[in-house]
Amino acid sequence: MIRKGRIRRGMFLLGPAFVAAIAYVDPGNVAANLTGGAKFGYLLVWVLVAANLMAALVQYQSAKLGIVTGRTMPQLLGERLSKHPRRLFWAQAELVAVATDVAEVIGGAIALQLLFGLPLVLGGVIVGAVSMIMLGLQSRYGQRPFEFVIVGMLAVVAIGFLAGLVVRPPDGGAVLDGLLPRFDGTESVLLAASMLGATVMPHAIYVHSALARDRHGKAKGADDRARLLKATRWDVVIALGVAGVVNIGMLLLAAVNLRDIDGTDTIDGAHAAIEGALGPGVALVFAIGLLASGLASTAVGSYAGATIMEGLLHRRIPIFVRRVVTMIPALIVLGLGVSPTWALVVSQVFLSFGIPFALVPLLRLTNDRSLMGEAVNRRWVSWALGIVVLLVVALNLALIVLTLAGGES
Repeated sequence: MIRKGRIRRGMFLLGPAFVAAIAYVDPGNVAANLTGGAKFGYLLVWVLVAANLMAALVQYQSAKLGIVTGRTMPQLLGERLSKHPRRLFWAQAELVAVATDVAEVIGGAIALQLLFGLPLVLGGVIVGAVSMIMLGLQSRYGQRPFEFVIVGMLAVVAIGFLAGLVVRPPDGGAVLDGLLPRFDGTESVLLAASMLGATVMPHAIYVHSALARDRHGKAKGADDRARLLKATRWDVVIALGVAGVVNIGMLLLAAVNLRDIDGTDTIDGAHAAIEGALGPGVALVFAIGLLASGLASTAVGSYAGATIMEGLLHRRIPIFVRRVVTMIPALIVLGLGVSPTWALVVSQVFLSFGIPFALVPLLRLTNDRSLMGEAVNRRWVSWALGIVVLLVVALNLALIVLTLAGGES
């Protein structure tokens, strides 16, 4: 009975990482992973595996920061930066948040078009309105009910994107071969950067410290800190494990069913191909998963944006006002008739350039013994985070060079 009680108490502490994890299966991931699988088959499986391992390490550090200090990462940065650097840092973080929102609103709009034939702009408005309702739930009833809704949507996303693999499983040998790191030309590097930007999400790094702080508060003493950090490790491992399986599943779904089929470089084309290969039932479940992904991730994105603004600008804007303002760029993109899938992939590449701006400060803060006390990073963690930063920067530099040169890698 005692053990069961401990398990129940431990499970009650789970949740913040699941909210952060929804950012890792947003419509930007769908576009990047489906495009990668359709164009290059199993080639880029290794990118998703590596990115998910990086994400788990990074998200735990962000949550640890919130629990140990009782403050969010943007708050801590806001306290340490002088006026002009603080505003510049906010500007780049805000651009990252807007790029995230563009991807999420567009993805939800595409899903509504696939399901009900709605115009994309109208779909974008509906996605924004539903996200406001979800944020209202969090504002009125607290974080726990909000977490339950997000976890439920994460389950829908997982079913929606993995159902096709049950009907037609991937080749195990080809999957193992895809774990060998390599590229195949400039476009594969572009997609790898897009997949990385869609998996290691800058706004999720900022917001996880707030989610953990808001849920648990500041740890009260060494025993409470150890208990909360242990629960947080499990929270991150389980939540990011689910997100990783879904991401890899999307790429495998495309590699198995969409390879060398014309038009599958777009989400609607991929949906049509899935319907032709696996039937209308699987295609319907896929579209529902995409809708759940867009709705949940846009609510989390707005939460993240509010956290960034409050911490760095020391200002609070009603989250509903912020929701309306950040919808505008996405609706403009939809209204201009830009390819929605192309806009999604480009938004994820843009996000990958924002990752170092989140990772470097996170590394410095969690390495600061005066701030973290006994919870300061161990040496191997510092080295691992440093390697993650270097890999991200190297991949982005390679992307720039290859794109400008127009050559093959």
